[in-house]
Amino acid sequence: MLDHILALVLTQEFAIATVVTAIAGVMRGYAGFGTAIVLAPVYSILWGPVTGVPMMLAMEALIAWQLIPSVWWHINFRVVTPIVGAACVTVWLGFQLLLMIEPDALKRVIGATVFGFGVLMASGWRYHGARPLWLNGVVGAISGLLKGLTGISGPPVILYFLAGKEAAREHRANLILFFGVLSAMAILPPIWHGRMSLDIIILTAAMLPVLILFVQVGVRLFGIIDERWFRRVALTFVILVGAVALVG
Repeated sequence: MLDHILALVLTQEFAIATVVTAIAGVMRGYAGFGTAIVLAPVYSILWGPVTGVPMMLAMEALIAWQLIPSVWWHINFRVVTPIVGAACVTVWLGFQLLLMIEPDALKRVIGATVFGFGVLMASGWRYHGARPLWLNGVVGAISGLLKGLTGISGPPVILYFLAGKEAAREHRANLILFFGVLSAMAILPPIWHGRMSLDIIILTAAMLPVLILFVQVGVRLFGIIDERWFRRVALTFVILVGAVALVG
């Protein structure tokens, strides 16, 4: 067993994943999102989507509730509840599609999703329409489908939340709750289908302390580092990661 563990962690892939996981942790702690958007394409390149996506889902599930107590009083439950409810239903369908789609094609789907989101965010485009209940449900359903398929639920819901006039602190709180609840739900399909292999468990256990540590680094940077500067750096990194996954 020890030889097998060492064979997994003493690799170039693991070293690259450690650095990227630290960056993703800072983004999650600072902005309330960024874990899946960064880790899903990188883990899929390093280990393939069938390993990378469940691994990322497991890590998100284990840190899902880490930030919620600190933002509880800033959450807008009226907006978040129908979105997360719809997402928790469609995440099962998304994982079924993950098992059916060819891995190389899926890596490009993940890369295109991340790249397109990064470009949209950097362009300054925002949805400025109304946010009725039915649209909340549609956005949640799309996000849940993407979560199960690619491990990434962020693009639709992040762009949708940013349509509101709420303060940055409330946007962050809404995203933290959404990702927290959905991440806990998203780990159930791979467990149900027996896709949590020993290698995934070992890699997750080895990488999780890195993520937990750097989430706390990001939390401490919130309110210290200028949001506009952080946003430029984070989006540049997201676009680069998406481009690599798309063409790699």
